[in-house]
This record gives sequence, structure tokens and C-alpha cells, in this order.
Amino acid sequence: MENQRLILLIALAGLSLMLYFAWEREQMDPAEQEVVEQAEETDAEEPEAPGRAEEPGEPAGEEPAEGAVDPDAEQDAPRIRVRTDLVEAEISAVGGDIRQLDLLQHRKEADSDEPYRLLRDEGEPLYVAQSGVRGEGPTPGRETRFEIEEESYELGDGEDELEVPLVWEEDGVEVRKVYTFRRDSYLIDVRHEVRNDSAEDWSGFQYVQLRRRPDPPGTTPWYVHTFTGGSIYTQEDRFERISFGDMEDSDLSRDVRDGWAAMLQHYFIGVMIPQRGETYRYYTRALPGETYLLGMSSPWVQVGAGESGQVVNRLFVGPKEQDRLTALSRSLEVDDLRLTVDYGFLTVLANPLFWALDQIENFVKNWGVAILILTLLIKLAFYKLSAISYRSMAKMRKVQPKMQQIRERYSDDRQQMNQALMELYKKEKINPLGGCLPILVQIPVFIALYWVLMESVEIRHAEFMLWIDDLSSRDPYFILPLLMGASMLIQMRLNPPPMDPIQKRVMQVLPFIFTGFFMLFPAGLVLYWLTNNILSIAQQWFIMRQVERAEKA
Repeated sequence: MENQRLILLIALAGLSLMLYFAWEREQMDPAEQEVVEQAEETDAEEPEAPGRAEEPGEPAGEEPAEGAVDPDAEQDAPRIRVRTDLVEAEISAVGGDIRQLDLLQHRKEADSDEPYRLLRDEGEPLYVAQSGVRGEGPTPGRETRFEIEEESYELGDGEDELEVPLVWEEDGVEVRKVYTFRRDSYLIDVRHEVRNDSAEDWSGFQYVQLRRRPDPPGTTPWYVHTFTGGSIYTQEDRFERISFGDMEDSDLSRDVRDGWAAMLQHYFIGVMIPQRGETYRYYTRALPGETYLLGMSSPWVQVGAGESGQVVNRLFVGPKEQDRLTALSRSLEVDDLRLTVDYGFLTVLANPLFWALDQIENFVKNWGVAILILTLLIKLAFYKLSAISYRSMAKMRKVQPKMQQIRERYSDDRQQMNQALMELYKKEKINPLGGCLPILVQIPVFIALYWVLMESVEIRHAEFMLWIDDLSSRDPYFILPLLMGASMLIQMRLNPPPMDPIQKRVMQVLPFIFTGFFMLFPAGLVLYWLTNNILSIAQQWFIMRQVERAEKA
């Protein structure tokens, strides 16, 4: 009976977790507001200047921000179209911002050839990458129109890099803004070269910032609990999230050395990675129209008359592919960018589970088959612990008639009934809690695997077989959820039925409730639960036969 109560408790906890996700999702959805046009935005769009210093390392004061971009100028500006093997981007000649970026290896929908659009300045949500230089002396502003050499660039066969230059010149100062795209990479270098042919020294700083609105309601299913907002990594405080609500409450202004900042969302990220060994000013801003900025500005750069100088920053805009993030962290000597993959409080278990799943997929070349094999390996790892639970259930099933007699005999005296039950357990050598610990030990592993299947972009739009062409979406014909519900009914029949009538009725309807919920869940997650249930049924049936043969012998 204790096992039945535990199963009931776990089931109710699972339902509570689903309801919590639904409630939290509702709280996170932004309220519908009237969109404020760009023309109404204030100068908060501009970057925060880093600290000035009379000597290096001694910050003092801040510089004023300039005006916002003229939306009419942006609309009339030509666009530079850039295509590599992984991305297709559009860069505006006004401001030189990346206004649009498509991920060519990731589809918008599983059944569509249209690429996933990560950055956009039309439609929802607004999400663009901005950069520039500010300072003393002539500098291009947000409304500046750059001169461009070509309106279309494409990474050719045999080329590993593609440079896209934009040029501005005034009063003897030339600023070349150069984007560098690479083959098989989502990393983009943002370089500003300053040539000072004037008679006076020039000083300024570079900034890079991501400007975004929250996702509109209904972008992700209610059962997908995912964070959309900013984050920063510092040597002192490690990885920190900054929600849009935090940006609304107060502006971030922090000097950070050897860190990085990112805009997070489900499956994809935008990460700003500054030069190593330099202290950058990290900042956030909340703008009108429910728009938010996360950015960083470089130390001040001095360029003497007749001299040249440059500042380089890096921007990663793409999917949270963990192998790629690990390789990027090593090549740029930055701390682990994989922290942007959110596996929740069970990350310590989820990371090795994903590693195992990834290694299996590399061998079998099918994420669905990899899920099947990993589920089998987990089941084998917990075989002995599960066997303890199933043996306890088998013995409990055997003494079920005697337990029913005791409950009927002492129905009016609960204390006497519990005492008699304990004597029966002792006589039959049954530990009523024998099945609890094994199940409790496995729960964190199951939850961690749930997050792996929900959060890993590698499984997004992954095909399995037959009618399952997207493991990250629900089964279109609900076959897997129905099979899972049937497996739960079989499990219920193998377990000793509850004595309490209310518990019995609840246990009878749970398979139908869970079937309804799993009809909305991704097919990969349902495949895991179905496989686990089938393996559990096989193991329980085998152990029950062992117990019966041992008793007859």
C-alpha cells in the first residue's frame, strides 16, 4: 500500500508541475501594449560610455548619449545582403546594424523549407544587433548613412572568410565598420577601424548591443518552461540571468573583465564576446514599446593625428549547439558558453545525460533510436534498485487478501489496524517502504532527462521513423500517447490494487489524465516515457515470476 501511495504522490506531483508551468507561463507572457514607434524612442537606445581615465585603470565619469535613429532614414536605406553556408543576413546602410539574420540549417517549421529567422526588424519579436563608435571628435551616429561597396556578398567555394565593409568619413576622420563572417560558424567579428587624418587627436569607444522585444504570447507551448531575456557572465559572480522585468526595474551598469553577455531564448542565443584582458562596461536599458537593450562598450581608444587604430568585438548569433559552443569557448579562451543551455536545477545530471545521448546519436545517426538506447541504459543502471521495488510489490500482492481481512476486522480502530498490518509485514518479511527509495532515487534522473529532451536544439525537428518527423513536436496522430496510456493501464494491473476506494478510483483515472497531457507533449518525451514503461512492465513481470517460482519451490 505504501508503494501505491508513493505512485499516487508522484503522479499528483507531476500534475502539479504541469499546472505550475502553465501558471508561470501566463505570468511571463507580456501584457499586450500599444507598440510605440521608433520615432518615439528616447536616447536610452544609445550605449553607455565606459569610464574615462586620466591613466589606464582609473575610471572616472561617463559621457552623454546621443539621439535616436531616424526611422524614415532607415526605411529608405539600402540593405547589404550577406550569405554564407550557415546564415543569410541583411545589414542596413543606416547605422550599419544587422537587421535580419536567417539560420539556413534550421527550419522555421519541421514541414517547411523556410529558414528560421533569429534577427528581424519586421514582425514579432523585434530583435536586431547594433554596433558603432562614440567619443570625442567626429563619429558616425545612429542615423548615419554609411557608404557601401556592394549590396550583396556571398561566401564563395574555397573561401573561409567574408568581409563586409561600411565606410564613413567626416572632417578628416574615417571610420570603417567591417563585419567578418566565417565558414561553418555563427561567429561574426565586428571591427571598427579609425584613420585620423585630422590635425587633432581622436578618442572614442566601441559598443555592441542587442535590442529585443519579448516573444509574443503563444510563441512556445504552455508546458515548455523556458527563459527569454538577458544574461551576463563575470569572473566574480559567474552566470547571471537578467530578465526583462529586471531591466525595467533598474539599469545595469557594471565594469566586467573577461566576461560575456547574452540574450537568451529557447534553442537560440545572441552572445557578445569582448576582447580578452580588457575591462568593458556592461549595460541594460528599458525602452518605450516594451523594448530592451543589453550591450557592452569597450575601453576608450586614443588615435593620434595622422595615426590609425581599431577595436574588435565578437558576436555569436545562432543555435545552442553544445559541441559548437564548447569548441568556441576553447578557441576564444572564454568561460563555458554552454551555460546558456538551461537544464534547470538538475544541470549536474542533465549534462552527462545529454553527452551520452549525443554520443549514441553520433553512432546510430537517429535521435529517436538514441532516446530508445539511452532509456535502456538508464533502466539497466537502475535494474537492481527497481528489482527491490518490484519484489516488494509482488509480496504485497500476495498478502493482499490478508491485508483486506485486517482492514475489515479493525475498520473502526485505525491504531489496532496499523499494528496488525505491521505484524503481518514482519511475519511475511515484507518491508512496506522497500519500494520507495529505488523510485525516489530515479526521479531526479527522469526529470533531468526531461529537460534534456525539452531544451536541446539538436533534437529540434529531428526525425525518428514512420509518422514521427519531429521529435520536438507532438505526435500528429497521438499514437505514442495512446500507447503510453495503455502501458500505464498494464502497469496498474501488475501492481496490488489500493485498499482505499478513493485511491483506487484516482489510480484508475490517472492513465487517462496522463494520456491527455502527453498528447500535447513533444514526441521525443513521450517516446522516452513509453519505452521506460515497456521496460518496467517487462522487468516487473519477470521479477513477479521469479518470486512465484521461489515460493513454489
